[in-house]
Amino acid sequence: MFKKILLGLAVIVAAVYVWNASWRVAPPEGKLELIAHRGVHQTFDRAGLDNDTCTAERIDVPAHDYLENTIPSMQAAFAAGADIVELDVHPTTDGQFAVLHDWTVDCRTEGTGETRSHDMASLKLLDIGYGYTADDGATYPFRGKGVGLMPELQEVFTALPAERFLVNFKSNEAREGDMLAELLSSHPQWRPAVWGAYGGDPPTYRAAELIGELNVWSRKGLIDCLLQYEGLGWTGFVPDACRNTKVMLPINLAPFVWGWPNLFIERLQQAGSEVILLGPYSSGDPGTAGIDTPELLAQVPNDFAGYVWTNKIETIGPLARERFK
Repeated sequence: MFKKILLGLAVIVAAVYVWNASWRVAPPEGKLELIAHRGVHQTFDRAGLDNDTCTAERIDVPAHDYLENTIPSMQAAFAAGADIVELDVHPTTDGQFAVLHDWTVDCRTEGTGETRSHDMASLKLLDIGYGYTADDGATYPFRGKGVGLMPELQEVFTALPAERFLVNFKSNEAREGDMLAELLSSHPQWRPAVWGAYGGDPPTYRAAELIGELNVWSRKGLIDCLLQYEGLGWTGFVPDACRNTKVMLPINLAPFVWGWPNLFIERLQQAGSEVILLGPYSSGDPGTAGIDTPELLAQVPNDFAGYVWTNKIETIGPLARERFK
């Protein structure tokens, strides 16, 4: 009897394996596209990060002069091979969108206070390179070089009219979704520039409600998708949380999802979804790790059909262009 039970279990395991084997299907149609997080920017030590960490105070030794979320950094990202550039926005007191990552201006600039508590004219006076240091404050290599470089969102679209962007809402205020929709309604030529939006759920889903065919997703939705798929995906079932969305998947977790890579991607495509491949997940890192090294890029499947998220587009872009022709 015991042998029969073991044989039955072995048959079940084998059947589940074959049913979820990636080699059962051809590589899905599509191509690899690169999302450059914050454009070409100064990277930083991610160890021990929390939501209040001033990352400008822990940058790596600079290898270039670009500062994140600026028009020059975005131009450099597209030149390096980015298909989409992610940028961060905050509403200003005069009804515009300032492009800056941080909730306050204290970290990167000589100013103080919440970014949204300023008007755009006053933000333009700040030096966004003021707070950057790679040696614990002994030197500040970008101090004095960032005055006037904080763009307003309309400046970005004007400077780069043929490119695509992913808008990161930093708050939970639905009115930001209204603001973005109103901007695009009054300037319909910029609608193709906004590939997608994410961040706070209220502005993200308000924007999706008002702007047709906008790519959006939520953190909770991503967690629900991956957990539910891990529980039921062995049957081939794709849960609702994984449908009609973008699924951000850390590369170190990817091998553990049912059917990775080809079958998983095919299942998502049939459900109206696509994968955004991230860098390795770490419980001690609240930010978004990217595919930032040649070693990580080598882990991306050769026929990967989806998006790759990177903080080092200047490194990854040329390598990906060569490998994924």
